[in-house]
Amino acid sequence: MNFRQVHLDFHTSEKIPGIGSKFSKEQFQNALKVGHVNSITVFSKCHHGWAYHPSKANEIHPNLDFDLLGAQIEAAHEIGVKTPVYLSAGLDEKMALRHPEWLNVGKENGKLVVPDFSTPHYHLFCFNSPYLDYLLAQIEEVVKNYDADGIFLDIVGVRKCHCQYCAKTLIEEGKDPLDDAAALELGERVYANYTAKVRETIDRIKPGLPVFHNGGHIRHGRRDLAHMDSHLELESLPTGGWGYDHFPLSARYVQTLGMEYLGMTGKFHGTWGEFGGFKHPNALRYEVSLSAANGAKSSIGDQLHPQGEMDMATYRLIGEAYKELEEKEEWLDQVKPVADIALFSYEAYSSFVGMDQGDKNSNVDAGVARILLEGKYLYDVIDAEADMNRYKVVILPDFLRITPALKEKLDAFLQNGGKILATGKSGLLADEDTFAFDFGVDYVGESAYTPCYFRPAFEMEGLFDTAYVLYSQGEVTALTTGAMLGRQEKPYFNRTIEHFCSHQHTPNSEEFMGPGMAEGKDGIYIGWQVFSEYASKGALISKRMVEHALDVLLGKNKTLEINLGAQGVVTLMEQEGRYINHLLYAVPVKRGSGVEIIEDITPVYDINVKLKLPKTIKRVYLAPQRADIPFTQKNGVVEVNVDKVDCHQMVVLEY
Repeated sequence: MNFRQVHLDFHTSEKIPGIGSKFSKEQFQNALKVGHVNSITVFSKCHHGWAYHPSKANEIHPNLDFDLLGAQIEAAHEIGVKTPVYLSAGLDEKMALRHPEWLNVGKENGKLVVPDFSTPHYHLFCFNSPYLDYLLAQIEEVVKNYDADGIFLDIVGVRKCHCQYCAKTLIEEGKDPLDDAAALELGERVYANYTAKVRETIDRIKPGLPVFHNGGHIRHGRRDLAHMDSHLELESLPTGGWGYDHFPLSARYVQTLGMEYLGMTGKFHGTWGEFGGFKHPNALRYEVSLSAANGAKSSIGDQLHPQGEMDMATYRLIGEAYKELEEKEEWLDQVKPVADIALFSYEAYSSFVGMDQGDKNSNVDAGVARILLEGKYLYDVIDAEADMNRYKVVILPDFLRITPALKEKLDAFLQNGGKILATGKSGLLADEDTFAFDFGVDYVGESAYTPCYFRPAFEMEGLFDTAYVLYSQGEVTALTTGAMLGRQEKPYFNRTIEHFCSHQHTPNSEEFMGPGMAEGKDGIYIGWQVFSEYASKGALISKRMVEHALDVLLGKNKTLEINLGAQGVVTLMEQEGRYINHLLYAVPVKRGSGVEIIEDITPVYDINVKLKLPKTIKRVYLAPQRADIPFTQKNGVVEVNVDKVDCHQMVVLEY
């Protein structure tokens, strides 16, 4: 899998003339060279439904008079650039108009929603309809006729559908076609059948050709879905709705799956389908470096003009990032992450216990990841199938009640010397309000007061000795054998029509409600939903509570200590014979209506790094500069000073 990829969108209306009329092999090749690109995903079929090559399984775009796909593949291969081929799978507007009976039918408020053609948008197909055979024929044609380096299938996933074909299937099985649970279970089977049929179709012609099915997000806890792909492409355009928190969280889950993966961003100011929109080069430099630091290859989204001429401003922009990446590749391939902490993803937990993926509490994972990134902790994101014994601490965030199967796994983890950090209702048994583990407290019940106050019994950087408001639901506990790390205190009363004080909430009465944070034999418990609260409020107290808990639980076994600021990102990867410590620094800012962008990258200086490592280090140098830097190693702790980090710096430690 190549490091420097471009995903070349080409969704082109039949109302536009002169399709591909300005395509030039030389100009196409020059753009790829300027962009330092070594793989480009090119189009067989777009969302509008047209083929960009002669086709018997489909129809060539009515305003295209030559084989554009073949010309792109020939031009790219001539200069050593790979060409995965894209087919729009879930959307095909041409056929939506001709066969609306093949479309996915949703349900809102108990009523079926008929596909609407009164507004300009695409329509989603059901793979339980004859559309699947139509799509498979197109895939077969491309694989037979073109030297594709892979197949990329877009807008797919497990979906509920109430179309006539799904209704017929469920009725024949004796099930209610309007039952959401039955429809979702059928959706699982329909998607599995689709991916299996795609694999069979391709393997009859080119066994093992890479295939990726894109649904916009790799679902935590669904390894079965991930392994229907040959590799993973983590669509995560920070300015396109995903934000800068999404990619690290996604990457640190998929890096535990044993699959190759890439991070997909875009050159756009906003998101897909944007013509004439551009990021600042520093944004792409950072986003490509962030992929590298998380063990991923890179893909940058572009959109080709209907006339087929590559936009050279785009490839100069891409080239600024990919020129740097090209110099770093020898330190990026075949790496494994080093992690102290495992975040048991709430999304993965939802899959594990069969909860709705759209649960309102799903932002909890973003809150944990943000605290761990800002606190410079080395972590993975895990599901119920992960080997927990690789980690020192497992985080159970906010809502993870403990099933018998999960308790058995966590008991083994604790017996192996691990510790748990639980918050909110996490750590309680699934079927009763009793803690499954020894946190040194008994559970009493939900606090009757919201918000209430926390008075820490420890010092916190940047904060002082006082009572801090916490807005999320508090949980009342009673101390048993544990150590109290902070008090929970009542307000005078809840805010009601009859009782209110000042502009927001009632002040602290200082009356003791029980431990707000406690440590027991098995770990530490915090009596609020601090991760969800940090995702929504960003209050420093939530982060400092978690950081103190993790520092206590890790103790002297913490792998990394560093003085890089909160917006810095740090990872540690192991490659054969060496560790690679990635240091990144940039500050996304909000522009317009909540769009996060990166424009300026300000270097940071005099970064002190301490790494507790099991290997004796023989040499430390900066990459890609190959400049040796001095280091010390005492009692297993390697200490180095990095003079400057300008966006991204790698520190290589050979053993």
